[in-house]
Amino acid sequence: MDVFTIFSIIGTIAFAVSGAIVAMEEEYDILGVYVLGLVTAFGGGVIRNLLIGVPVTTLWTQGMLLKTAVVAMTIAFILPVRWIQHWRRSEAFFDAIGLSAFAIQGALYATGKHPLSAVIVAAMLTGIGGGMIRDVLAGRKPLVLRDEIYAVWAMLAGAAVGLGWFETPIELLALFIVVVAFRMMSVHYKWRLPRRSLKYALAQSVHQDEHQQALAADQAAKKGDRL
Repeated sequence: MDVFTIFSIIGTIAFAVSGAIVAMEEEYDILGVYVLGLVTAFGGGVIRNLLIGVPVTTLWTQGMLLKTAVVAMTIAFILPVRWIQHWRRSEAFFDAIGLSAFAIQGALYATGKHPLSAVIVAAMLTGIGGGMIRDVLAGRKPLVLRDEIYAVWAMLAGAAVGLGWFETPIELLALFIVVVAFRMMSVHYKWRLPRRSLKYALAQSVHQDEHQQALAADQAAKKGDRL
């Protein structure tokens, strides 16, 4: 079993369980659990393949990974609620595992076949694509667009692999651990990319306008009393 397969298995299990848990949180039936879990586990790889020109039908050659995902989702579905609640407290950790494993897997997939920019994009999309589709189907704001630094770690992992800084299985395992660690640090310390909230700015503008109108009306009333 090569390192590519190992990271594929780790990412598939982590994201399949993640999708299954989200489906159960949204009260989907068992079919919805399997659909959302499979989309989470394989959606990123499908998007990556579309962008780098790999036939999407290669998905059907991954029988072992599909079976692995189904087994993982089935176990998640029948677990006692107490265990699932315990998993939810560690949800960010498992999501970090899936992100790191799939980012490295996507980078390995594109390295040697495409330029560095494509390797970085392949790593990012493989790491975050499934989660984005999962959140959209579950009616949630995509985690990657609102949460702590997320996609950046996948891009950095892709750059490190594409530049040849991590090549041997031991080096790739070290990179995997580093990405998971940084992702968890960004969750713990709430590291965020710069953002600008137009909603807050517009609310403040409306509040200022109302305040000015109230002052103008009060001044007008005072003038009327003087007259």
